[in-house]
Amino acid sequence: MTDEDLCYGSASELAGLMRKRALSPVELVRAVLARISRLEPSLNAFATLVSEPALEAAKASEAAYIKGEPRPLEGIPVTIKDLAITKGIRTERGSWTQRGVVPEEDAPFVARLKAAGAIVLGKTTTPEFGWKGVSQSPLTGITHNPWKHGFNAGASSAGAAVAAAAGYGPLHQGSDGAGSIRMPAHFCGVFGLKPTYGRVPNYPVSTGDYTAHIGPLTRTVADAALTLAMMAGPHPLDHSALETWPEPYPARLGEGIRGARIAFSPDLGHARVDPEVAALVAEAAQVFGAELGARVEEVTPAWGRLGPELIRLFWPAHMAAYAKYLPEWESRMDPGLVSCIRAGQAVSIAAYQQARERKYAYCAEVGRFFEDWDFLITPAVSVPAFPAERLMPADWPQHEWDWVSWAEFSYPFNFTGNPAASIPCGFTGDGLPIGLQVVGRRFDDAGVLKAAAAFEAARPWAGKRPPL
Repeated sequence: MTDEDLCYGSASELAGLMRKRALSPVELVRAVLARISRLEPSLNAFATLVSEPALEAAKASEAAYIKGEPRPLEGIPVTIKDLAITKGIRTERGSWTQRGVVPEEDAPFVARLKAAGAIVLGKTTTPEFGWKGVSQSPLTGITHNPWKHGFNAGASSAGAAVAAAAGYGPLHQGSDGAGSIRMPAHFCGVFGLKPTYGRVPNYPVSTGDYTAHIGPLTRTVADAALTLAMMAGPHPLDHSALETWPEPYPARLGEGIRGARIAFSPDLGHARVDPEVAALVAEAAQVFGAELGARVEEVTPAWGRLGPELIRLFWPAHMAAYAKYLPEWESRMDPGLVSCIRAGQAVSIAAYQQARERKYAYCAEVGRFFEDWDFLITPAVSVPAFPAERLMPADWPQHEWDWVSWAEFSYPFNFTGNPAASIPCGFTGDGLPIGLQVVGRRFDDAGVLKAAAAFEAARPWAGKRPPL
């Protein structure tokens, strides 16, 4: 294998080579670090790179293979999004307000990845406090789409998706509060899974009213399944974590979805969608029926139109938590975030609580919908990538902070906690990737992974690499 092939190798491939002693973890990490060094000035996917500690960890993994005692992810490189705390590694959250912060402990899922033998390469970029779906922040600047320089790579797990697409190793962690795993997966042409809420413990626990999910961004469904299996499970530091331990997700990927009942909604009854996106997603949706044996029916869910009013209250209301930084830092903060914070400060406690009543009624409606359907298919995002200096495409209505207008398909399932994935399903005429969203019933992470794996087998994408 060439060094580029190593960098694009799947976790299972690489682990197999290392078990046979045909590859050493040190060789692998050196190859990935060399690729990062060559491409990073252009892509800007890393907020912090920890090369020397990664090489030291690779030497320890090499010793584990020599002893015949490798762990499940022994020697496999992984990146961590710069919203998650990491012991001894800067966690700056894309904000000057957090410049130089070095946590004294790992988030639980980081500790689990390390305990499984994964080697942390560093922290990937995010917008300031993960507030928007565009890949830029005041602290780290623009993170560029690997398919078109200067264009939005999606966010807030921007660097993670770019790293996956660019061949910075196989495993990348993201988080998703309104689409922040699925949006960058869509823009960068990789697979992103938002598991059921609480499947992967999160600490410190988000104050976003049970909407922040932790999950993987990878180039193959199998790598995402493996990563989820390592990260998931209850933890005492997250009171909202599910108490069940994960299923053997990798072993279930080949079960198929023949006979599954799949609802296809091209617009949830209200969303504006770019024509190229709509056509590619509609074509992909038919694969599930024509080739995979599922029963696919186009629907317009009654609850779809209720989402926009909710997100436009909750998103600024939750961002108002960062108002404490305005007196000292406003001039160095993202102007859109500042506007969002100020909009949130205007939301009263009574209005917030009344909106929560409506939100949980909305969640119940979605739950009833899934009594009749195994999966829901939609576009992952309404638009292809657009210039990263913009908050929204030039031909869309402009707003100081409302980037959500082109992301109407993702946040409903942060409200409800359903598992949802973005799967690459084609390219626009300009060569930009497009994602198909598959949503499953709550707790059916295995089902979403099976559906994604079936589509991956019918329409492989992992071999497509951006022209870097």
